[in-house]
Amino acid sequence: MNDGSSKHSDTISGALIREALQSDLSSINAIYNHYVHNSTATFAEDDETEAARLTWFQKHEQSQHPILVLENEGAVIGWASLSAYHSRCAYANTVEVSIYFDNQKLGAGYGSKLFEAIIEAARDRGYHAVLGLVCSENIGSLKLMSRYGFAEVGRLKEVGFKFGRWLDVTIVEKIL
Repeated sequence: MNDGSSKHSDTISGALIREALQSDLSSINAIYNHYVHNSTATFAEDDETEAARLTWFQKHEQSQHPILVLENEGAVIGWASLSAYHSRCAYANTVEVSIYFDNQKLGAGYGSKLFEAIIEAARDRGYHAVLGLVCSENIGSLKLMSRYGFAEVGRLKEVGFKFGRWLDVTIVEKIL
C-alpha cells in the first residue's frame, strides 16, 4: 500500500482514486473526526488521534486490507477501507466496508466512484462477502449501498448511544 500504485487509480471529473499513503493520514483523520462530532456515521465520540490512525493504517497494510483515497485538486476529500469483519479464521473472506467524505463535497458523485473502487478492490482480492454496519438513521449511506447491490440482512436494536439517544444499526451485505 505504501507506493501509492493501484490498479484502481482512476481520474474522474478532476479526481484521482488511489491507495492511501501514510502522508494521507492527517486528511483521513480530519474527514473522520468531523463525523465523530457531527453525525452518527460513526459511534466514536472522541477524536481519532494521529497515533491511533497510524496504528490503523499499519494494521491494514499488514493484513493487506485496502484503504483508498479520492484526491481532488491535490487534496484528499474522501476515503474508503475494507477491514476484517471478525478475527476467527472462517471469516477470512468477509470484510466490512467504510467510506467517509469531506462534508463540503457530498452530493457531487465522488462517493459513488470511490464506493465502486473499494468494491472492485474487494473483488480483486478474492473476498466473498462485504458487510456494512450502518447507523439506521444514515439513510444516504444505506441508499448508496442499496444502489450497489447491498441487501439489508439484519438490524441491531439500540446498540449504540450517542447524542443522548439510542441508535439502531442496519447490517447490509453484498456477495461478490
